[in-house]
Amino acid sequence: MIKKIIVFLFLVSLFSCEDNEVIIDSNNLLIGTWLDPVYEGEMTTFKRGNSLPSDAYGISFNKSGDFIERTSGWCGTPPLSFFNIEGTFEQESTLVSISTESYPTNYAWRIVELTGQELVVKRELTAKETEHRSLMDLFNEIQELSSSISCSDATNWLFTTYGSKACGGSQGYIAYSSKIDTNDFLNKIETYTQAEKTFNVKWGIISDCSIASVPVSVECENGLPTLKY
Repeated sequence: MIKKIIVFLFLVSLFSCEDNEVIIDSNNLLIGTWLDPVYEGEMTTFKRGNSLPSDAYGISFNKSGDFIERTSGWCGTPPLSFFNIEGTFEQESTLVSISTESYPTNYAWRIVELTGQELVVKRELTAKETEHRSLMDLFNEIQELSSSISCSDATNWLFTTYGSKACGGSQGYIAYSSKIDTNDFLNKIETYTQAEKTFNVKWGIISDCSIASVPVSVECENGLPTLKY
């Protein structure tokens, strides 16, 4: 009887160990489940696990090309509710491109380090993200020029349209002083508007079709130009 109990306990222990065993694909170390992310700047370090947790963040790469992200979404307010976001991934050397139906729908990670037990990745900007960042850099230049002079006399201020909505029409209006290099300013506006139009067509951007209201004047408030409608 004692021998039977010992054998039974041994089998239970054996199968329990097998259930908890982390299987590593030696042909592609990326395949598997990765848990316990540690964020440091643009880097994220994961530890290998054997299954996605029910109440914590984790990601999983499958041989078939399927990708699963276990997340609580953007909200960090307890109690957290975790759910799966499913998608696909493609790996080309150290670049892992991920596609899901949730925002951001397409993004990429650059593998910095990958071992049997640790994965270190860095966010890699996609071509779309790189072009959008260039657009934002140009618009920041426009905003800096617009605010480079304090507004003290509204008669020295004008306004113009800027940008291009995917559905047509401008994004809105921006004020500028007649005391700046207005040709340079308006040329930047035109460059930005054409670049945004090209970006919208290239990447199939969708926008609302509302028409921006036209301001009637510019007024100075606390040294800043304010559009009045």
